[in-house]
Amino acid sequence: MGCGNFFFTLIITFSVALITYNIIISANAPLKQELPGSSQAVLSFDPIIKMPGNRKTAMGNKKRLFHTAVTASDSVYNTWQSRVMYYWFKKMKKNGGIDCEMGGFTRILHSGKPDKFMDEIPTFVAQPLPPGTDKGYIVLNRPWAFVQWLQQADIKEDYILMSEPDHIIVKPIPNLSRDGLGAAFPFFYIEPKKYETVLRKFFPENKGPITNIDPIGNSPVIVGKESLKKIAPTWMNVSLAMKTDPEADKAFGWVLEMYAYAVASALHDVGNILHKDFMLQPPWDTEIGNKFIIHYTYGCDYDMQGKLTYGKIGEWRFDKRSFDTIYPPKNLSLPPPGVPESVVTLVKMVNEATENIPNWGP
Repeated sequence: MGCGNFFFTLIITFSVALITYNIIISANAPLKQELPGSSQAVLSFDPIIKMPGNRKTAMGNKKRLFHTAVTASDSVYNTWQSRVMYYWFKKMKKNGGIDCEMGGFTRILHSGKPDKFMDEIPTFVAQPLPPGTDKGYIVLNRPWAFVQWLQQADIKEDYILMSEPDHIIVKPIPNLSRDGLGAAFPFFYIEPKKYETVLRKFFPENKGPITNIDPIGNSPVIVGKESLKKIAPTWMNVSLAMKTDPEADKAFGWVLEMYAYAVASALHDVGNILHKDFMLQPPWDTEIGNKFIIHYTYGCDYDMQGKLTYGKIGEWRFDKRSFDTIYPPKNLSLPPPGVPESVVTLVKMVNEATENIPNWGP
């Protein structure tokens, strides 16, 4: 076992040492993003589009199934979120009917060993990075887990939706990707232009303008399986290289792995259609509208008059971090009158899941 760990650590270390070489050779050249149907127009902007009203006419009648993959540790925090997420995945897939493009589901468990929920949630067990490799940034296990899953699992679908435990699907998700482009949610805090000097260490000028790097993370993203098989090893290498680069580590902080995915996607010339309606993030997004996913990454704090008290613990609150070592109880109290629809819906959906998931609790 000790020799195996040493050998594996040596592989990772060697990979990081040769990151510049890997970046240069792992992407197809020349790297450019072209508009569908155009051989000349290079994108100097990120296309944020709405889905056409008649999707079947625009995309054809053939279903393009995608497989939903969620990476998680075996912590209580990740586990209860994954169970809620899978409950709503199953329900929304059923609600989508015969035309639904949601295919299979996999929790990629990067704890290195099975847990007691293997029979409840379809699960692939991935090995974590060697101790110390993530430098306390556990998210670095995500790209490495995807590399293992893509290499070893038998994935039937041609597309992958990369999602997260703290996502709740609120309506059936169609395959939003098209014409070889991925589909991704644009994050306002992913700013390639602002950090061009740092990013050029990992995305050389000969790869194209910095605007080729989309303002995305790896989730939510729908991308072709074969494209992701090329992107994932580069995503892992760039993540590790950024973490060991003091300037990049300081600049990107907790979103470092998101920048790494955006860079890897651009290096492999996989552009992304940016969908603002892919998900909403309470409490800032107040209405469900046409959104497909609730991402409950932010705490929701309100007084009893329904006024947001962000930055201050509210008289009423829902924050996933309140349940980092314990399961949320069944039947959480609903928000007071005046709280936005998005927050009310979130709590109601968590309550429904916890009421119906068998043996709720650790």
